[in-house]
Amino acid sequence: MTESTKNPLAELSAAGVSIWLDDLSRPMITTGELQKLIDTSHVVGVTTNPTIFATAISAGDAYDAQVSELAGKGTDVDATVFALTTDDVRDACDILKPVYDATNGVDGRVSIEVDPRLEADTDATVEMARQLWTTVGRPNLFIKIPATVEGLPAISKVLADGTSVNVTLIFSLDRYRGVMNAFLTGLEQAREAGKDLSTIHSVASFFVSRVDSEIDKQLEAIGTDEALALRGKAGVANARLAYQAYEEVFSTPRWQNLKDDGANAQRPLWASTGVKNPDYPDTMYVTDLVAPNTVNTMPHKTMEAVADHGEIRPNAVEGTYAEAQQLMDDLERVGVSYAQVVETLEVEGLDKFVGSWKELLTDVQGELDRLGGGAK
Repeated sequence: MTESTKNPLAELSAAGVSIWLDDLSRPMITTGELQKLIDTSHVVGVTTNPTIFATAISAGDAYDAQVSELAGKGTDVDATVFALTTDDVRDACDILKPVYDATNGVDGRVSIEVDPRLEADTDATVEMARQLWTTVGRPNLFIKIPATVEGLPAISKVLADGTSVNVTLIFSLDRYRGVMNAFLTGLEQAREAGKDLSTIHSVASFFVSRVDSEIDKQLEAIGTDEALALRGKAGVANARLAYQAYEEVFSTPRWQNLKDDGANAQRPLWASTGVKNPDYPDTMYVTDLVAPNTVNTMPHKTMEAVADHGEIRPNAVEGTYAEAQQLMDDLERVGVSYAQVVETLEVEGLDKFVGSWKELLTDVQGELDRLGGGAK
């Protein structure tokens, strides 16, 4: 293959990695940009979060007509946000429906998140998940539920309904095992309720770059040569150990029993894959985590970097587990507490999502007031 014919995104897809875009906006839908990415960049899914929606709605005038209409009806801000976001996601689902059909439901997916302010309320999370599923009304929807302690039983209940789930905001290996257990429990409950397991899909979104950001900060504070030599390695090592856990859980008799009844495995999804430290290779959270039956959801910048100069090694995760575990052991030895790091990241991650949701509500309330004086 010559340099001119090399296509890293095609190679990534061929290696068993589903390429999803971590972004969505109404202009992407209406201008054909999303369709172009599907056609030319091997994009087979989309993820959203409160930050993405806050950015999309505050930029330009793409939402003005709908906001003006809702304002004229006296629609409150929460209902307006719900309408704007579910409309975008429904339209994106329709664009990706051919991919969904071609992959037998594995890809062609669009994710929408429950209100992150509900993360500590299991019942409210389940109720909003049901409302989102019904309102969007598309089979290729994923409901995103944070992997908090309270979120785990909600994940099981939503899966038991027959609804497909994207479990988000996973940082720790212990919590990831809890997520996989919640997934299996949900499928067992769905089977008991007579649901068709083959129609239920799930991904587990394991966050990568934020692990390095937090651990690097601690390593730099420690300041020894040994500590500094460990920078920029924890995120990939943690994710590789997560893949090891995935392989273990999805080779158990418990899983095989569900698989025999038509169940689909919950795929690991690498999230937060934009490299935050400019000293590191800008494709590392993609190229170092190539493994079969995974998803990598990328911001535009990361996808463009991979397309331009990504070096794809099929199954870059295979054979790395001992090295990854040694790296984690070395971090503990120099004074970095893994347990403390992942706890901090979960709290900060939820705070960021809640903050973005509040920003989204504030921005939309401002638009309601500007375009027609919506109810507060």
